[in-house]
Amino acid sequence: MCDVSIIIPTYNRLWCLPIAIESCRNSDCKTEIIVVDDGSTDGTWDWLSQQKDVISIKQKNQGQTYAANAGTALAKGKYIRFLDSDDFLELGIIDKQFIAAELENADLVYSKVDSFDFETKTVKKYPEINKWRDFVEVQLSNQYGSHYLGMLFKTDLVKKTPRRADFALRDDRMFLLEYALLNPTISFVAGCAGYWVVHRNQMQANYNGLKAQVANYQSLKIFKTILSALEQKGDLTLARKKAACSSLWPLATWIAKNHKQEGLNVYKWILELYPEFKIPEKSFLGLCYNIFGFALTQHLLSLRRNLKSLI
Repeated sequence: MCDVSIIIPTYNRLWCLPIAIESCRNSDCKTEIIVVDDGSTDGTWDWLSQQKDVISIKQKNQGQTYAANAGTALAKGKYIRFLDSDDFLELGIIDKQFIAAELENADLVYSKVDSFDFETKTVKKYPEINKWRDFVEVQLSNQYGSHYLGMLFKTDLVKKTPRRADFALRDDRMFLLEYALLNPTISFVAGCAGYWVVHRNQMQANYNGLKAQVANYQSLKIFKTILSALEQKGDLTLARKKAACSSLWPLATWIAKNHKQEGLNVYKWILELYPEFKIPEKSFLGLCYNIFGFALTQHLLSLRRNLKSLI
């Protein structure tokens, strides 16, 4: 058994995979790097075959969810960290988080994540995050700091919460929330854990059309599933409701762009969860929501979009 298993799903990202893998090397604790090639056609497998310190798995193209689960099934580490193949870790973070996990008997260790622009090679530093009082509340909210790139997980609990293919476009959020429902003990390590890389081929940035709608509905299903589970356990606190509403509001507006009634239903659900919810939009748009209401404002926004497309 080793200390930390790093699982890297990849598909046609030979342009960045070597950087991700290199960032996982040279740790003092015992690590294993598991890369799952999800049917790449860009020479990834040939390159991986030459990396003697990497455990490589090749599968037909099924998607990141299946690749992450395949890597998890092989993991021998006491702890697991997931790393997207276009991102990379900060030097020394594996050891720092492992030591914290051992000293505090933690099921999860987290640190902040910064971003790196691949085109300009510049780093955008985010403010240091505060120690979380409630992991569930943070994951329900839309506040900064919930990226799993910055987290180290206890392997036993990860294997109780496999990535869900039915939430494939939002499986990272579902994984974190289901992990949170296990009430993990948490430790915090200050500083940056790694870098979320911004580039032209960003997967979520390319969601549009039907895929964007599917992603929105998967997000909605996640909140319905998790809030229902919390309510059944008697753990749906006011703070958690408010956190969920901060995420459900933009979801309601996104859904309403294509399906006004469904978007309105999400807004009504927000008000059921937290009757004192205040629409966060400012200036003229906020004024419209407050004067005309959600449905009419969405109708006016739709008319505006249609007019702009005709011009």
